[in-house]
Amino acid sequence: MIQLLFLVVFSEMAVIVVLSFKTPLRKLVIMVLDRVKRGRGPVMVKTVAGTVSVVMMSSVYSMMKIQKRWIDDGAANPTDQVLMAKHLLEATLMGASLFLALMIDRVHHYIRELRLRRKNMEAVKKQGRGFEDVKPGGSNEVKALEEEVTALRAKFKQLESDLETKTKEMSAAEANAVALRKQSEGFLLEYDRLLEENQNLRNQLQSLDQRLSRSGSKKNT
Repeated sequence: MIQLLFLVVFSEMAVIVVLSFKTPLRKLVIMVLDRVKRGRGPVMVKTVAGTVSVVMMSSVYSMMKIQKRWIDDGAANPTDQVLMAKHLLEATLMGASLFLALMIDRVHHYIRELRLRRKNMEAVKKQGRGFEDVKPGGSNEVKALEEEVTALRAKFKQLESDLETKTKEMSAAEANAVALRKQSEGFLLEYDRLLEENQNLRNQLQSLDQRLSRSGSKKNT
């Protein structure tokens, strides 16, 4: 099993190296990976990865049991040392194989994303060249659109100017309204004061009339 794990690890390393450089062999590897990721391929890959993970955990558990036995016995026999080294090597190789498989998946994904982005950029460049090579009729349409845009911009600026003028007028009207309101409040206060003085004068006149009427009645007697 160890020989098989070494073969798998070195094969995965070789695949990563091939994917890292632009060569005809990389295209072949990418095609193979594309086919693997279609249909039942992902399910099979996940099944294999799950099995390897279980076996790796089993090896780790065996190492823990051996280590516990060493602690209990206080010494390590040669058989346990050989088994410990074997399980450690197997767990290390299986972990490395899983990690390299994940790296292959990510590198393949990023290569596909890069290819798609390049295709999109080429399509955009071709579209830009098509706009540059427009016929005279198309250029006339572009000029008409530019003129319409210019007219709309001028109209927009005019509307902004009118809006600013109306805003200033509204602000002035609000200021006048505030001033008139303050002035009316002043008039109301002055009116109340005059009413109070008028009432006081009336009271004084009434008291004077009463005094005069009393003094006149005394003279008659």
